Amino acid sequence: MDDERTPVGVFGLTDAGGTLGNPGSRLPYWHDDHAFASTITDDEAHAHDFDYVIAINYNRLVGAPPYDWSRPDGVDKGGGIWLHLDHGDGTSACVTVPESGMRTLLRTLDPGDHPVVVMGDRERLMS
Repeated sequence: MDDERTPVGVFGLTDAGGTLGNPGSRLPYWHDDHAFASTITDDEAHAHDFDYVIAINYNRLVGAPPYDWSRPDGVDKGGGIWLHLDHGDGTSACVTVPESGMRTLLRTLDPGDHPVVVMGDRERLMS
């Protein structure tokens, strides 16, 4: 299922990567321009979306590269949700961050602190 909706909840941030080399990430970092490039459309506006990504632990294998398409809860639950570089328009359920913010996150997020992202509006999170 690809309903292009961002999941609601609190999700761990444990793995990172991108088409560019490691900028000093404290999270495990997978650099593989071919694996990430295969997820990019031919649209030039999105050419740098995955220069840096942080995988959001929604229906994914923790400890696997962000581009691993395993879906432990089944493909009908969606997945492949990342923090990635902002390109100025919407996403297919991901969350975009300006490049400077992404570099800061990669250098700051400490896996020992068990970082998370909280996604969704207050009403849906509290229900």
